[in-house]
Amino acid sequence: MREFQIQKNEAGQRLDKYLKKHLCSAPANFIYKMLRKKNIVLNEKKASGSEKLGIGDTVKIYFSEETYEKFTAPVSGLALEQQLPEISLDALPFAVLYEDDDILVINKPAGMLSQKASAEDVSANEYIVSYLLASGKLQKEELKTFRPSVCNRLDRNTSGVLIAGKTLKGLQEVSEGLKNRTIRKYYRCMAEGQMTEACRISGYLRKDEEKNQVYISDEPCTKEDKKIETQYTPMESFSDAAYLDVELITGRTHQIRAHLASIGHPVIGDLKYGAKKQKGGGRLLLHAHRICFADGQEITAPLPHVFEKALKEWREQKKE
Repeated sequence: MREFQIQKNEAGQRLDKYLKKHLCSAPANFIYKMLRKKNIVLNEKKASGSEKLGIGDTVKIYFSEETYEKFTAPVSGLALEQQLPEISLDALPFAVLYEDDDILVINKPAGMLSQKASAEDVSANEYIVSYLLASGKLQKEELKTFRPSVCNRLDRNTSGVLIAGKTLKGLQEVSEGLKNRTIRKYYRCMAEGQMTEACRISGYLRKDEEKNQVYISDEPCTKEDKKIETQYTPMESFSDAAYLDVELITGRTHQIRAHLASIGHPVIGDLKYGAKKQKGGGRLLLHAHRICFADGQEITAPLPHVFEKALKEWREQKKE
């Protein structure tokens, strides 16, 4: 028999979801059968699996040691910690912008994936879990039933604010805030051409999964097309470019990049969406600059060096 007490990271989820994570190699019908036969009980009582877990609840699993080990072994055969990169707290691959008991906000560098695109990838997700383990804020045993994860996504070559849920509560609250737009996201970018007036633009976005590219239209062309809205405000204007503050009203794949390109102002360095190769060393000059929470709290990620350098060049050119 194994007994588990529900901790903060595990509370708030359904019992069956908890069991599917813990008994990661067990078929779902097996888990429900064990619940019906009272081989798995919640707080000493028979359970259906639909119960919401609270901190301090106890789950007892009446399996033989052999059966328990069989169903808790990851399908891949690899321990969760073996899939994580080694990390040094003195040389983190990202800057920590904010951290509390439930969330972690980092400044993701360009070139780092937010989440895995393939099994062999190492993304911000894996680095964040390694950081939490190395700093003692997460225990390996907890990974069996809850894995911290990023709440928003940034393209590989977009730097800036990335929010992760350290606990289930944090993950759920941030995800809800992003969904209902009580958490607002602002970006900084350099766009081609002169732009002097603030504007709110809308359209419909269609994604081509095969090409990993999106297309914008004024009206929906298919039922899969998603409504998008983007607000931009010029911070500075130059002869051939504009430094913009962009609020992402809706959050879709490549939205800012494709939306600005659709009105003739692609983000500088964005060759995929028609930009010319110029200042910034060909790097995409798009940065997730800040987030604003419903309570008024703001978290800002400083511009990366390559962006600052390119902006300085435009300013110097303007003086000439």
